[in-house]
Amino acid sequence: MDAHSRGQAGDDIDPADQWVLNPQTGNYELRLDHSAGQPAAPRTGAPRGDSGRSPRTGADTDSGNESDADGSVPRSRSESRSESRSESRQGSRSGSRSGRGGSGAERAEVPAQRSRRAGKGQPPETAAGRRKRKAKKSGKKKVLLWTGGTLAFLLVAGSAGGYLYYEHLNNNITAFDVGTGDKAVANDRAMNILIIGTDKRTGKGNEGYGDAGSVGHADTNFLLHISKDRTNATALSIPRDLVTGIPDCETRQPDGSSTVIPGTPQSDFNPRFNQSLGQDDRDPGCTMATVKELTGLTVDHFLMADFNAVKTLTTAVGGVDICLAKDVHDKDSHLNLPAGEHNVQGEQALAFVRTRHSFGNEGDLDRIKVQQQFLASLMRKMQSKGTLTSPSKVFSLAEAATKALTVDSGIGTVGKLQDLAMELKDINPKNISFLTLPVVDNPAEGTNHATVVINEAQAKPLFAMLQNDTSLTEVKKKEAAAKDAQNDALKGPKAAAADVRIDVYNGGGPAGSAQETLAWLQNDKGAPKTTNKGNAPANVDKTTLEYAPNQADQARAVADWMGLPGSALKKGTEDAEGLEAMTLTLGKDFKGAGVPITGPAKAPEGVQKVEADKQVCAK
Repeated sequence: MDAHSRGQAGDDIDPADQWVLNPQTGNYELRLDHSAGQPAAPRTGAPRGDSGRSPRTGADTDSGNESDADGSVPRSRSESRSESRSESRQGSRSGSRSGRGGSGAERAEVPAQRSRRAGKGQPPETAAGRRKRKAKKSGKKKVLLWTGGTLAFLLVAGSAGGYLYYEHLNNNITAFDVGTGDKAVANDRAMNILIIGTDKRTGKGNEGYGDAGSVGHADTNFLLHISKDRTNATALSIPRDLVTGIPDCETRQPDGSSTVIPGTPQSDFNPRFNQSLGQDDRDPGCTMATVKELTGLTVDHFLMADFNAVKTLTTAVGGVDICLAKDVHDKDSHLNLPAGEHNVQGEQALAFVRTRHSFGNEGDLDRIKVQQQFLASLMRKMQSKGTLTSPSKVFSLAEAATKALTVDSGIGTVGKLQDLAMELKDINPKNISFLTLPVVDNPAEGTNHATVVINEAQAKPLFAMLQNDTSLTEVKKKEAAAKDAQNDALKGPKAAAADVRIDVYNGGGPAGSAQETLAWLQNDKGAPKTTNKGNAPANVDKTTLEYAPNQADQARAVADWMGLPGSALKKGTEDAEGLEAMTLTLGKDFKGAGVPITGPAKAPEGVQKVEADKQVCAK
């Protein structure tokens, strides 16, 4: 179910040889004359030739626009906008700002062009009383920098020109319809992305690692939770050997039809989490459904990569820095390195993330920790100045990443991935945490220890934190201050229970939640003036309490009883009159009467955690 045919156009493009830096604009521009390493020639204002390339650089001068009336190809958007502004200031033209409608010979030269043509290195001429135009600063390109499981993902956004290359990248991407459709990337709420590393042994670069012909499993899994305010993220590792139920899942077939693959309850055959992919024709949508049943979090999108992705991506970025606390000679993964710091890429990088019997207790949980450390280092490398300012690395990464990825159709184009980039680009590594789902050895196996089961006491608070969008890392001070301002609503006197009046609606909680809450408020909290109003007009994600200014003390009492955050309190503008009650709407985050809505402020003790901004030596 490849969403795009593998295109022929542009297949032989070497990105590092196709782009040059324009010192006048600070942008990288596409060059198709294959003369890598040659400096851009000065532009003279002469007419463009039939080839459609600018005499200045020989570059393709547009990113998909139609030809000019005289048959010449329009200039790149950034070039056209820049020159039309100069022409307007000089009074040499009064036509279109885009530069269309006339040949290149008819376009007046701006002073900067005359200065460059003369080659005298003199500043451009300016009319008296007019300010000189400042050259654009060349800033970092906007890119998506993300990693997870066995992949890293980087795409260029906002560069001038390059339509053919853009389509080439589009044709690299493999997309699956997993039933989520083409829904847009969320920009107004928290977002969850499932990152899957599959151990399939088919396809280019995946053979020769044992288990020949295997369709693969969900071998390495990260549920990446991105906060609503986009200041922090948590990557929750889910062990492949976790015993958990796999629900029924609907899969799309090549002919456009769909079929439901029956699930496997935990009590029947004790299926492992990794069987949610590949086995019984399950696709990534089945793994997404399994994650939702396990954590209570809806997965918005998935990204999946195989062995070959690790090799190509680490090579494209110039290697990943790792640290070993001891010598490693692993006969299974073929990793052979002495203690100390190393830079690994290609086969050596793959061997590092596959090594299990040389670290910790030689189990999968210790390998997960090593993979988290590796990915954190990869993220730091990709965000480093040396990577972002290198055109060869940027475009090699774009090429490798789009070929390595399999994604859902909702983010199955470069444009949609670019939208995702804009949502993630500002998250600092210090605000990204890698955690491992708390588990214990499966008691049903005795001393075998082949599988694990969830540690409910530690996992439930962790799930509550993610469901309530609670950061596990340091966040920007201004964001913390805003959160404190919300919590100010919780400060102050609280009304006596007998004086609290509440109308309770069920807007997304389990069936019977309104009646259950009514009984709990009346019997356990001593608030008899409570009414069950049944179902709300519409379902909501979050529980809310609407109150009037003169009911603030009542609202604080209810918030205290139910563990409501300050953001759940919705203060009205007019005072309540007479016996008017507050409105409590139970949302999808409601888990039961007496269960606090807010999750804990920090992760439970003992949860395995790696912070993305810190170097740790594997041992």
